[in-house]
Amino acid sequence: MTKEDLILSLEKKVDKVHTQSLDLSFNELFAMYSDKELDINPDYQRLFRWTPGARSRFIESLLLEMPVPPIYVVESEVGSYQLIDGLQRFSSYLHLRGALEANHLSPPVKKGEFLELQECDIVTDLNGFTFETLPTSLKIRLKRAFVRVEVVRKGSDNRFRYHMFKRLNTGGEPLSQQQLRNCTIRMLDSKFIDFVIGLSKNKKYQKCIENISYTQSLNAFDQELVLRFLAFKNHRQNFVHDVADFLTEYMEKISDPDDKEIIFDYSSEEKIFDKTFSVLSRALGNKAFGRHGKDKIQSNFSVYHFEAICTGIQAVLQKIDVDNDSHIEQVKNKLKVLKADKDFIAATTGGGKNSPGPLKRRVEIATNKLSEINI
Repeated sequence: MTKEDLILSLEKKVDKVHTQSLDLSFNELFAMYSDKELDINPDYQRLFRWTPGARSRFIESLLLEMPVPPIYVVESEVGSYQLIDGLQRFSSYLHLRGALEANHLSPPVKKGEFLELQECDIVTDLNGFTFETLPTSLKIRLKRAFVRVEVVRKGSDNRFRYHMFKRLNTGGEPLSQQQLRNCTIRMLDSKFIDFVIGLSKNKKYQKCIENISYTQSLNAFDQELVLRFLAFKNHRQNFVHDVADFLTEYMEKISDPDDKEIIFDYSSEEKIFDKTFSVLSRALGNKAFGRHGKDKIQSNFSVYHFEAICTGIQAVLQKIDVDNDSHIEQVKNKLKVLKADKDFIAATTGGGKNSPGPLKRRVEIATNKLSEINI
């Protein structure tokens, strides 16, 4: 490639991007949020994690007229904005004004509850004040505090918006891989991620994975497991080296309207998912993905068991009648045999198992064992 070709290639990408810089007051942004002209989608809002002290120090910095990093938004077709970077700062301002709803926090924050300033370390006299009790002059200063708002205009290429969000949100507050996927993928299309989130609420599925940890649940691991189920069932031949990248790439291929490599049948996939976990929940319930130990299945959760069993059972799933007790008993007994199998234990314990070779091995063992079910 010549230097001229490289420049031309870059210019073609730049032509697909339309941006605008605005200086807006926090009061203007607050009014836009109240009028539903500025959107923070629910998946993204749950990523707000700043402590009350961090929120307070941000408000303190506004009062001290310190520089504030830009906020990034994308413009919808109707002209409203969707926040893609600046969640921690803007949510802190919403809490100050009593407009924050954050039930995921501990303690939760309800609308109508005003942030009580605390742990301010430059002007300690601010501690204990709320917006309502501050002097009028300071309320006005907060309302008029300006921030640069970078707008990705409507008409910009969806892939650019997607990658922009992805890169902006790889720093700052640590997000789990699935939380990041949930937010970024909406820049391409929301159908598939909404489908994944919907499946994660399936009661039979929830029963089978109820032994995941509280922290994993907060970090959307239940949704990542749905994605793992779909990706390894349908696309594992493309798994090369890194699970996180593999899952992200699979989601991108389905969500990108211009990528025709994967044809995803939503109706069929939902039926297969429901039947898989109907069978497993009846057979072993919340021990479906527990490890074998001391002649019984433990009450824990192994992601390696999840991958192997969910993929392996597909070989016989069509033959199984969920309402037939004899069928379910056979599945239950075969799962117990599988979990106690020395080769399966070796393939699902210890380090270094998160690569294509060990995955292929544990899926192969599970498939062979479960294929022995005689129905």
